[in-house]
Amino acid sequence: MEMFGYIWQYVYTSFLRYWLKWLIRQATGKCELQRICSGYKPGATRTMKAEFSLKSSKSKVLRGALETKKDDLEQCVNQIMKEKNVKPQKSPMFKESLHICLLQITGYNSLYISVEDLRKVVFSSENQEHEAMLLKLWDLLMPTVKLESRITKQWGDIGFQGDDPKTDFRGMGLLGLINLVFFSENYTEEARQVLSHANHPKLGYSYAIVGINLTEMAYSLLKSGALKPHFYNTVLGTPELRHFHQLYCYLAYEFDKFWVAEEPESIMEFNQYREKFHNIVKTHLQDPDVSLILTDTLAKN
Repeated sequence: MEMFGYIWQYVYTSFLRYWLKWLIRQATGKCELQRICSGYKPGATRTMKAEFSLKSSKSKVLRGALETKKDDLEQCVNQIMKEKNVKPQKSPMFKESLHICLLQITGYNSLYISVEDLRKVVFSSENQEHEAMLLKLWDLLMPTVKLESRITKQWGDIGFQGDDPKTDFRGMGLLGLINLVFFSENYTEEARQVLSHANHPKLGYSYAIVGINLTEMAYSLLKSGALKPHFYNTVLGTPELRHFHQLYCYLAYEFDKFWVAEEPESIMEFNQYREKFHNIVKTHLQDPDVSLILTDTLAKN
């Protein structure tokens, strides 16, 4: 049965789809991209259908649009309109709609590259900017407690494993620290609330370590393409690093709520509950109208 599915998919994408598109164009007078841009509201459904249409096209111009640089997108749209014989007079909104779709599609790919670059940056105690960021994290989370020294057991109070937090950033590099600071700086009250839950004598967990783990979750979802619906719905243009950091904030806040509600027996069950939370997030991302925004979450509470 699975083999039949592969055969059908090959036959459809290689032959039937092309003729079906041709027939519909003859009937409607519109190419597939025109029908997508006029038939769906801005957001994930429209952009993902446009992305699939471009990727599946036999035209090099259309397939090449997916790898076009941001500054060249307007010219790219003009080339597509010429290729598909789209008249601006008959489809006045087509150019703008397709341009937005392409900003989102190419922007997602660029965002992944930017996130990956940050992940590869190794935290260095010899880098003053790195050190300043780490100390800023402490000040944001523990404003009334002075850090006795740079290397101290006090780091355990905000969930690092040892006396020197730099060893905990190995997996996610500087990206892990930037996310922790972004959450603490932009949602200070919520971050301190999450830290207080993390320091609970029975339901506690390592705040910083879990935060870095959630950065890995966000990174993996981005890499797999699972975050496309979220970003296509929430960013009407090119998604940037701050949008990724905001997604992390959502995960950090929601995971804490999830952990407290589940009441695990001990931190030893972390991987089990982490995977359960991961599956919940992936289920949300299958909703074409998904929007994983922390401000929306707070408004509902």
